[in-house]
Amino acid sequence: MPPQFSVIITCHNQAIFIRDAVNSALAQSYKAREVIVVDDASTDGSVDILKAFGNSLHLVCAPKNIGANAARNLGASVAGGDYLVFLDGDDLLSPFALSTYKTAISATQAPILLSRLFFFEGSRPPETGETPRVITFVEYENLIQKDRTHRASASATVVNKATFQRVGGWTEGLFHLDDLDIMMKLGVSGRCVQMLSPATACYRVHPGNTVRHVSPFVPAMLSLIQKEKAGEYPGGSRFRFERYAFLGGPIFFWIKKCLRAHLYASARSLIMKGWLMALAAATRRFFGKLTRRVPTRTLQMPE
Repeated sequence: MPPQFSVIITCHNQAIFIRDAVNSALAQSYKAREVIVVDDASTDGSVDILKAFGNSLHLVCAPKNIGANAARNLGASVAGGDYLVFLDGDDLLSPFALSTYKTAISATQAPILLSRLFFFEGSRPPETGETPRVITFVEYENLIQKDRTHRASASATVVNKATFQRVGGWTEGLFHLDDLDIMMKLGVSGRCVQMLSPATACYRVHPGNTVRHVSPFVPAMLSLIQKEKAGEYPGGSRFRFERYAFLGGPIFFWIKKCLRAHLYASARSLIMKGWLMALAAATRRFFGKLTRRVPTRTLQMPE
């Protein structure tokens, strides 16, 4: 049976973007899908825009602002698809996104898929052209063992619903670095496909992007470090090095961001709490250069 997708779009005061996000989901060439939009108590007219779509989508309105992760979990709770495709309200799906995901999942039966982002500015991304004929990807036994860089984002996350439920979904109350947290929670949940091409999720660059601000990410990174040290992420001692290395890369990234922003106390906190994980990441990268990476695979898209 081909996979059924539930596209879950979350929105909070994104009236200027949400119509594009919904249209990108409704315009998918792959039709075995439903579109769920969770409006997180918007006050800017987003709900009126969403209601105009009528029965073409399933609209869920949170009675109060519950946060992005709780909104995603709310959407997942009413989803009927085999796979959940998450999309932030200011991002878009390429027209061939679900067809690409279907081809990769049908070939691998992997419960987790990490898609590639395409970054754009302005009201719309450049035309993506014809549907790609070839998919290039890497398949790992577990997500935590991936050996290629990946730009984490909720909009780049596709996961089997049962697998998502087993790990408890998105961590509610955690806003920044929630995409890294869900990857850690899914780290040993089975095979993972990392898409290398084509890019299927369009990430909109605009002044409201949270990644533009450094200081809010420091407590979030410290929280993830503490979760790992407290044994909250799965895999036990067998995968401890992999988890340390997985977190170490982002720790090093945010240390550099703090130093460039002259947030020296924040950089010091990350170094003190996460130096061993940063060392694990550096060690893994060094030895990774000496060994062969998991080979890429290609698939032909169906006519």
